[in-house]
Amino acid sequence: MVQSSILGFPRMGVNRDLKKATEAYWAGNLSQKDLLAEGKRLRLAHWKLQKDAGVDIIPSNDFSFYDHVLDHIQLFGATPPRYTKHNLDPIDEFFAMGRGHQKPQADQKPAVDVPSLEMVKWFDSNYHYVKPTLQDGQKFMLNSNPKPVVEFLEAKEAGIVTRPVLVGPVSFLTLGKADRGQSVDPIDLLEELLPVYVELLSKLKEAGAESVQIDEPVLVFDLPPRVKNAFKPAYEKLGNLGDKTPQLVFATYFGDVVHNIDVLQSLHNLYALHIDAVRNPEQLETVIGALGPKQSLSVGVVDGRNIWKTDFKKAIEKIEVATHKLGKERVLVASSSSLLHTPHTLESEKKLDPEVKDWFSFAVEKAKELAIIAKAVTDGPASVRDELEANAKSVQARATSKLTNDPKVKDRQAKISDEMFNRKSPFPIRIAQQHSNLNLPMFPTTTIGSFPQTKEIRVQRNKLTKGEISADDYEKFIEKEIQDVIKIQEELGLDVFVHGEPERNDMVQYFGERLTGYVFTTHGWVQSYGSRCVRPPIIVGDISRPEPMTVKESKYAASISTKPMKGMLTGPITCLRWSFPRDDIHQSEQAQQLALALRDEVVDLESAGIFVIQVDEPALREGLPLRSGLERENYLSWAVKSFRLAVSGVKDSTQIHSHFCYSEFQDFFSAISALDADVLSIENSKSDAKLLKVFVDEAYPRHIGPGVYDIHSPRVPGEQEIKDRIQEMLQYLTPDQLWIDPDCGLKTRQWKETKAALTNMVNAAKFYRQQYTKAH
Repeated sequence: MVQSSILGFPRMGVNRDLKKATEAYWAGNLSQKDLLAEGKRLRLAHWKLQKDAGVDIIPSNDFSFYDHVLDHIQLFGATPPRYTKHNLDPIDEFFAMGRGHQKPQADQKPAVDVPSLEMVKWFDSNYHYVKPTLQDGQKFMLNSNPKPVVEFLEAKEAGIVTRPVLVGPVSFLTLGKADRGQSVDPIDLLEELLPVYVELLSKLKEAGAESVQIDEPVLVFDLPPRVKNAFKPAYEKLGNLGDKTPQLVFATYFGDVVHNIDVLQSLHNLYALHIDAVRNPEQLETVIGALGPKQSLSVGVVDGRNIWKTDFKKAIEKIEVATHKLGKERVLVASSSSLLHTPHTLESEKKLDPEVKDWFSFAVEKAKELAIIAKAVTDGPASVRDELEANAKSVQARATSKLTNDPKVKDRQAKISDEMFNRKSPFPIRIAQQHSNLNLPMFPTTTIGSFPQTKEIRVQRNKLTKGEISADDYEKFIEKEIQDVIKIQEELGLDVFVHGEPERNDMVQYFGERLTGYVFTTHGWVQSYGSRCVRPPIIVGDISRPEPMTVKESKYAASISTKPMKGMLTGPITCLRWSFPRDDIHQSEQAQQLALALRDEVVDLESAGIFVIQVDEPALREGLPLRSGLERENYLSWAVKSFRLAVSGVKDSTQIHSHFCYSEFQDFFSAISALDADVLSIENSKSDAKLLKVFVDEAYPRHIGPGVYDIHSPRVPGEQEIKDRIQEMLQYLTPDQLWIDPDCGLKTRQWKETKAALTNMVNAAKFYRQQYTKAH
């Protein structure tokens, strides 16, 4: 028979239960015992959901209180010394690495002040993982109570035999980095790390695990030879232990592995391979040909990254390609990747239009899809005829729906001219006019957009949604919030203000709600990092802007401000990437539609007296195809053109900003430069300042604001710490180029820590302003 399997399941729970529990623990309102109990409850509930759906192979160790890679850092004894020296409880040490830890001296216990480890995007998703940070002479040691074993035994006790999931050794090291001041190449630590995997696999075997999923997603990259060559010896060691360890399922996802097919050909000693046949179905036959004579293949045909209902006909056709060549006993039907990237269940959505709701499938529904596909292939279509017929009807209904097509949008796209992609003048002319218009000091200070969203803001927004207050009452409340934010910025002494975004629920959802072509869920939450969840909008049709989206609030803020006001928009690529996009037209077409809508907004902001406009593109790097070549070149071309189309309708005197999250800028620097933004702000505080070297090497001429402190942590950086960061930056950037700002928006922070951190930031900027004014 063909078995069904899931590579991973969402962690948060049906009502974001994990988010609520961890945040209560951090706030001191939930005991450690109760936090751990809630984690166990969620794990058991999720295993049971998958079992009840009919899934044959259910994952364990896919749960985490913060991040699965961070789990492995602690599992392997790779916690950096700056955390271990404080002798924190293991769960608090774990959270300290994820979000920092700051605690004053008390009860004869010394003060603790450690920042978090670097956090970056997980491949091309919007999920963030904590980067393994390794030392020269790094030693690894298996945790005395290994989490994968504990959670396997939990499930076993509940009557469910699971398949534990591990991040593979080559991926763990390749996704890591040397700590500051260290020079180790992480892959050189492979021989040191492998014995820990052997020990862990042996313990899982002793606990009763029949198979273990080892994720090696880095195999979809173009790998350096030293990394690529590491797979063969690593898996010769792990795969040749016989009865001492469970059967190993080597899993790849988010791309094809054909360019590394020689690696797969060296893994014939492993029980099974998994490939993503949603993202790259064309690799299927090549991978089948590379299998060993007894090796099984897990074929990912249910999308772990999007919410569209699986087309059963197409999925079954893919599986039958494999079964015809391998036989049913050697084929598994699987999710393409972990379902971590999808919402929990469609059953929670009571307000969606039934027509549109019928097109969707969330994690619980995808589990049922997998069971249906496996049964159809094993027992024949007649065994699930009703399900197949209903699915075909749903797929056809979506394809022919009038909700998806708007002729007016298509007509406007057809009329785009080359001139619409370019500013009126080159940067030197623009910046001269902007200096005259804005009159900013050296080392200008600003924030990235949002200020803390208090409980009261959320309460009032909820009341408006429920009809408990009028739109006028809500508008007055928002105006009062804006007044307070302006006053705070004046007291802090910032140079370019923002209105704080109190009216915005999310940086993509807010815009999607004001555009045609989008629909929204009520409970479609997806984990972004730690306890942070987002509710991605869903693009179901052609996109346009019926009326201005942000002008009213920005215009009001400017009217009561003594400093330049910055209008805040989310760019077309980020709106696309942080939504669930359509899969029936190319993403470039969707991005262009978004760019036209934003172009109208940018022009309207300028007309309203907003002469600094930030169009954020934190997801530009995230969307970069994982391999170099034509696909990547084409993506960067249409992504850059979409941004330029959105911002190029303004005068030279209006300053265009953009913001980027953590990125390896050297991978796409030409695209950053081609955006032609006047000011670029980048998330940088947890990266080595040498990251900025690329801006020097490429002689980047425009202005840059590398973040000087981490906003993902409640920790308040000292003034001297920020001064030191600025001094580092000045080794790579000129004083005239440098803006001073936080890493990112401040929405998730509290006011007390926000004011303290910004005070230190402004004081540090003033210090250098005085230093350079005296020198010149």
